[in-house]
Amino acid sequence: MSKKNSEENEKGLPKAALAVIILVVVAAVVFIVMGQREKFEPVVAGTAAPEFELPGLDGKQHKLSEYRGKVVFLNFWATWCKPCAEEIPSMQKLHEDLKAFPFEIVAVSVDKDGPEVIEPFLKQYGVTFPVLHDRKGRIKELYKTTGVPETFIIDQNGVIAEKVWGPRDWAEPSSTKVIMELVQYGPKDKEAYKSTR
Repeated sequence: MSKKNSEENEKGLPKAALAVIILVVVAAVVFIVMGQREKFEPVVAGTAAPEFELPGLDGKQHKLSEYRGKVVFLNFWATWCKPCAEEIPSMQKLHEDLKAFPFEIVAVSVDKDGPEVIEPFLKQYGVTFPVLHDRKGRIKELYKTTGVPETFIIDQNGVIAEKVWGPRDWAEPSSTKVIMELVQYGPKDKEAYKSTR
């Protein structure tokens, strides 16, 4: 091999190595950005409800997917939240009114305190629907809630049909329009829910 060819090979090797390093760095950045994007994408109407598992106040584990086939009223709340306390009686009424239908209220307490604080609160309001406990706030973060109360109406296929910020009077027909449509007519196409945002 001539000296000239040897010099060209030595110069070419670092260029190839540099190109590979740049390619690896770019790929890593793209991978990280795509992975982080999910953290910032909102959980809104027309998207799949993120699966989770939480303990009930009895200590038994429950998954969201257990309720597949039903309309799920997923509500994040806390005992220290005054608007939550105002909303709970109408949630209980909704629970009682729709007992005969494929409908379930799943209330997720974000209280850092244990069942000894939550149970007396529920007893005070005569709550009979399932209450799960997100003591560490992981599911609250998964759903990217901005406060309490916050409610997600999930269709029979596990797609969010409506997201509600703040309290509502769930005894009012105008508040339950989406729920009643789902109970009576079944799930819609994902795109149809996006207009309810």
